[in-house]
Amino acid sequence: MTVAERSRIDWAPIVDAFSAALGSDRVVRRKEEILVYECDGLTSYRQRPAVVVLPKTTEQVAAAVKICDRFQVPFVARGAGTGLSGGALPIEDSVLIVTATMNQILSVDLDNQRVVVQPGVINNWVTQAVSGAGFYYAPDPSSQSVCSVGGNVAENSGGVHCLKYGVTTNHVLGLKVVLPTGDIVTLGGEVAETPGYDLCGLFVGSEGTLGIATEITLRILKAPQSIQVLLADFTSVEAAGAAVSAITSAGIIPAGMEMMDNFSLNAVEDVVATNCYPRDAAAILLIEIDGLPTEVTATGDRIADLCRQNGARTITIATDADERLRLWKGRKAAFAAMGKLSPDYYVQDGVIPRTQLPYVLKEIEALGNKHGYRVANVFHAGDGNLHPLILYNNAIPGQLEQVEDLGGDILKLCVRVGGSISGEHGIGADKRCYMPDMFSPTDLETMGWVRQALDPEMLANPTKLLPSPRTCGEAAYSIAAVTLPDVEYF
Repeated sequence: MTVAERSRIDWAPIVDAFSAALGSDRVVRRKEEILVYECDGLTSYRQRPAVVVLPKTTEQVAAAVKICDRFQVPFVARGAGTGLSGGALPIEDSVLIVTATMNQILSVDLDNQRVVVQPGVINNWVTQAVSGAGFYYAPDPSSQSVCSVGGNVAENSGGVHCLKYGVTTNHVLGLKVVLPTGDIVTLGGEVAETPGYDLCGLFVGSEGTLGIATEITLRILKAPQSIQVLLADFTSVEAAGAAVSAITSAGIIPAGMEMMDNFSLNAVEDVVATNCYPRDAAAILLIEIDGLPTEVTATGDRIADLCRQNGARTITIATDADERLRLWKGRKAAFAAMGKLSPDYYVQDGVIPRTQLPYVLKEIEALGNKHGYRVANVFHAGDGNLHPLILYNNAIPGQLEQVEDLGGDILKLCVRVGGSISGEHGIGADKRCYMPDMFSPTDLETMGWVRQALDPEMLANPTKLLPSPRTCGEAAYSIAAVTLPDVEYF
């Protein structure tokens, strides 16, 4: 169905079908209620859906998807709406299927170290549910207190501890999924390895283009006996980057290793006031080590030596839980702290080889100067996952388009040095046009075949993830400048 055809959709029978299947209280159609769903965490892009539905069960999700299939209207899945690539951004004349009310932890099996949750369960709730028994859930995005597990699965989210423990896909054992046809299937299972094609691995990170996960079986881990966090400060970003390379080259894999530049650490201190980040440092490293007490002590000493050898001025070590939390508090609040410096920021999510850190950070600074925008750098240094934050004012015409160009130049730089255009935020609507910079036409065609095999009508989150001429080649179309239509809400 073309955009012109969708503009002539009679929504009355569709809404009636949703109300009959889910109940009228689970169908949102008033204009003022719909407005709260017009964007995700990438707030610069906005588009109202035509209808929002709020299912509570797998069966209700399947019913909603079947209605979309019957009437040939596109649908977009949305969890907590914290995504940063526009993955949950509605498209014009679409149905938004929101899983936020599917927020039950269905079962906890400590003996086999697994938990089954609905997609609307908040990431941090999983750890809270099992921490009393000495377990935790490893993937920990900075937004873990508000982001949902379903969204984490869609984007294959990471976090501070992905260096040692991996991203979401490494902790998902099985999925119950509603396909774009409305059929319900089970992918994976309750054990780490199952025979056949790894369809569970295929689904994680598919960004809502292959269906909607309604039950997720997660792997939980035993909490480590000992944890230590080191804060090392440096007089240059290059020295901090060299320390990162030295640590990994020595065969040491910390639980997490984060870097913040002077710009970002001062913004954090202004807002959070940790009083532990030296304001005159060019960069700081936060390094967490976990394991057996003797191992942690020895590894911490070795890391401290390597940091000093690479120019660290001072090193602070925290073993007490409250002190560790204080050191991490600023890093977790870094994105929010940018709101004090600028009315808007545009964040990217490129990945580079660790050895390229000094060069790439210099190039990002040069690109910022070239385009005339300030760029703060906060990132997962251990695995080279950069999060440059470009500060701008969306109220000034043309600035968003300019920072998009700057963000694109940063992504192309990442690919040029052997990296990737995304580490954990996904491609969504924001970065789909840069996919050809990383993948060949044959690669993209193969991905398209997979998508079409599961979604032959292309109704599941269309225009996301994969580029198309309409979304990338036509200058007249830009999600950055969508004119909201006058939609009739009944």
